[in-house]
Amino acid sequence: MANSFTRMITGRNTAVMMAMGAGTLASAFLLSDNTAAAERRRFYPPSADYPDLRKHNNCMALAMTPTIYAHLRDKATPNNWTLDQCIQTGVDNPGHPFIKTVGMVAGDEESYEVFAELFDPVIRDRHNGYDPRTMKHPTDLEASKITSGMFDERYVLSSRVRTGRSIRGLSLPPSCTRSERREVERVVVTALSGLKGDLAGRYYSLGEMTEKEQQQLIDEHFLFDKPVSPLLTAAGMARDWPDARGICWPGLTWESCKGHIQI
Repeated sequence: MANSFTRMITGRNTAVMMAMGAGTLASAFLLSDNTAAAERRRFYPPSADYPDLRKHNNCMALAMTPTIYAHLRDKATPNNWTLDQCIQTGVDNPGHPFIKTVGMVAGDEESYEVFAELFDPVIRDRHNGYDPRTMKHPTDLEASKITSGMFDERYVLSSRVRTGRSIRGLSLPPSCTRSERREVERVVVTALSGLKGDLAGRYYSLGEMTEKEQQQLIDEHFLFDKPVSPLLTAAGMARDWPDARGICWPGLTWESCKGHIQI
């Protein structure tokens, strides 16, 4: 009986109801995937879960140590985002000896604090020594300070400046639910509708766009396609595509590709 019960509550069933005695209802259990995973981890030490990173070339693999993993493995953000979810894309994609990728993603804003022991050295490595604990990134939006801004047209056909922003309080693309992603779309569309002049544009939802509209924007290199890079798919970026993804044109704001917003 005990073994049967153990198998019931540790399996993949999300809800288990057990009756004991003559029709007496004893209890009900709701086990999410994260809860079940947490329960399994209790029976194995961090050393048994430590990923094999010996052939990897990414920032995460270079910063990760057994000590850091042991300290962070059983932690989770308020949204139940875990260390293993952060590093899965870097584990699945070893990289190339001559091309070093980042190797990890944040599931929410809190990831940077809960897993700071790993994120901080990865950020320093990726951003040429920038220390998020002791340094503040300078911001200067004064366009008049730009000099020699003309490119030689013999060599440069086009150029692009891109920035990304996310909405506080909503999980980031690797972990967001459908409802959160749709809320991102609602907030972004509402904000963009208030833009005027040369910033004004029309929002095209990928799910509602005609084939002609879609092909035109692809041909003009304005529209992103479904992510196919293993780096992105292993991080959960392509889930539910194209639900709640879109582009505002000609203002050129992309919604829910790699981040909440790309401008």
